[in-house]
Amino acid sequence: MMDTSLDMVKLCRDAEQHISDNIQTSFMVADEEFLPIKENCLDLIISCLGLHWTNDLPGAMIQSRLALKPDGLFLASIFGGETLKELRIACTIAQMEREGGISPRVSPLAQVRDAGNLLTRAGFTLPSVDVDQYTVRYKSALELIEHLRAMGETNALMQRNYVLKRETALATAAIYDSMFAAEDGTIPATFQVIYMTGWKEHHSQQKAKRRGSATVSFEDIKKEFGNKE
Repeated sequence: MMDTSLDMVKLCRDAEQHISDNIQTSFMVADEEFLPIKENCLDLIISCLGLHWTNDLPGAMIQSRLALKPDGLFLASIFGGETLKELRIACTIAQMEREGGISPRVSPLAQVRDAGNLLTRAGFTLPSVDVDQYTVRYKSALELIEHLRAMGETNALMQRNYVLKRETALATAAIYDSMFAAEDGTIPATFQVIYMTGWKEHHSQQKAKRRGSATVSFEDIKKEFGNKE
């Protein structure tokens, strides 16, 4: 179990003590971009909503592949680009109105179309991507912003405006409410989660057939099944 935060590792270790599953667990403080794990030594790597913090996501995924044994599995979930789309829109409009320009308030996130390319670029075989989208409701935009701050999920860019002016924050909340509020007065916050699955290459895995080796054409399939309703 690995995290870049010592406090988080301690929390995980303390929680583990209350679980009697007889599974030996090692705890490590480390960075995904400098993975301190030997090559070809892991059967499975799971990353849950952490890789969006890396500066070099392709590099971190390549290191994960190298750490896996042949036929090892890589499972990762990351926040997608649709996450907090309502807040981004409201904040952009408020900044344009109050400050005459925009500065990112939430870290940049990968798009769904990028996920498959990342898996292929990292050298994984049999890549697959899935997406879930969740809507969480808050009493106000200010409550959402405080929640994001408490989660440590605001903007991690070095070149950013560190100060959110009070008038901009209030304008963001007002725009958010006017554009997205429900009848009950709550406001929605979208969280898009992208799931990536990839395997380290192994001779037993299925292989794609050689281009041009197909014996049935799409025209034949269309004639066989037609446009059935």
